[in-house]
Amino acid sequence: MIRSLYSLLTWAIQPLVRIKLRRRAQAEPLYGEKIPERFGFYSTPCNTGGRYSDISYIWIHSVSLGETRAVTPLITELRKRFPDMRLLLTNGTATGREAGRSLLREGDIQVWQPWDSVGAVTRFLDTFQPRIGLLMETEVWPNLTALCAARKIPLCVVNARFSDKSLRQALRMQWLARPAYSALHAVWAQTLADANRLKEIGAPVRGVMGNFKFDVTPDPAQLEKGRAWRGIRPMQNRPIIAFTNSREGEEALFLDAIKEIQGVQWLLVPRHPQRFDAIAALCVEKGFSVSRRSQWANNNKDAPESADIGDIWLGDSMGEMALYYGMADAALLGGSFAPLGGHNLIESTACECPIVMGLHTFNFAQAAELAVAAGAGFVRDGMQAAVQTAVHIAQSPTELEKARHAARSLGEAHRGAAARTADAVVTLLAESADPAQ
Repeated sequence: MIRSLYSLLTWAIQPLVRIKLRRRAQAEPLYGEKIPERFGFYSTPCNTGGRYSDISYIWIHSVSLGETRAVTPLITELRKRFPDMRLLLTNGTATGREAGRSLLREGDIQVWQPWDSVGAVTRFLDTFQPRIGLLMETEVWPNLTALCAARKIPLCVVNARFSDKSLRQALRMQWLARPAYSALHAVWAQTLADANRLKEIGAPVRGVMGNFKFDVTPDPAQLEKGRAWRGIRPMQNRPIIAFTNSREGEEALFLDAIKEIQGVQWLLVPRHPQRFDAIAALCVEKGFSVSRRSQWANNNKDAPESADIGDIWLGDSMGEMALYYGMADAALLGGSFAPLGGHNLIESTACECPIVMGLHTFNFAQAAELAVAAGAGFVRDGMQAAVQTAVHIAQSPTELEKARHAARSLGEAHRGAAARTADAVVTLLAESADPAQ
């Protein structure tokens, strides 16, 4: 009865979803592409030829940019185990879809995540008939799980995380959430704490695998370029401090905190591309000069030059986080200075860039704890204290090298989650293929 009411609601608000997508497309045009796919109507032909054994499509859903980057090592490991694998990749955001294109091979298909109405999910499953579904981290939807279970399609959550906040929200709506999580075939959690919380809401947790993000290798060319840019004039004796993945409201706190600090080059990288222009305007409004990454390219330059060094470099590009972390001596973690849960701090430590966080890291709680324990991460109460810590680290060669070494060691100690999960997927598929299981 409850899911029927939910299904009626998801069907009824589809016109509003279309309106929202068209509005978002004004800032990010990719949201306007192939909107019918969101509702289960596809122009892409379904080709299951050349499949491996009894496997058709291995379906992976990574909603946004962070999840798509993180799932890359899992896809690599699965291709090792299934050389003829056909990947069906779904995404929910424009940045996720754009990043996902680079993961495709001949025969793979990428479409938008189906809206969670009965009709859209049914058409999606009818069209592609995936052998298994692997949802990245948090993407559990009531109709999707129920309809996959009814068709005996193993739907699993990989690299699963589930914060205290997520559990509280799920328990408040457990009449809808508990059946959704219970209908999953398997869940492999990042941490024991995530596993325990997922079990509390009814999820069939099969193991704790660790975090795929430790398996992601930063782009070596970007890293080399970023480190080379540290040496451009007049930067040799001027530390670079980045504020990455910043969110709305945090940039103003950051700009106020750095107002009186001299001798530092600031690098600001907002989380969402649709806000680049607004953040540039905010910097100017606060009295800072700005040099934009996009303008370096437009002026046939591939690096900032002394002639146009701004108080703040604005990282208004996508897919260049390794470049930005390679440039930075230390970084501040966006999303952690407002109650948003933080973003992927492992990305910075993988680039050997020390990271300073605010108090709100519940989305990456264990990674934050590990980074702090190793000496690669630092937690501070408020933006002002965080900025001061980042400046201190960046200006102290001994402290900086110690933190960089800790970051290297942290990554080496926690790799392997993607390989372990790929092995678990192999086992699960073998079980599903064996009628005796």
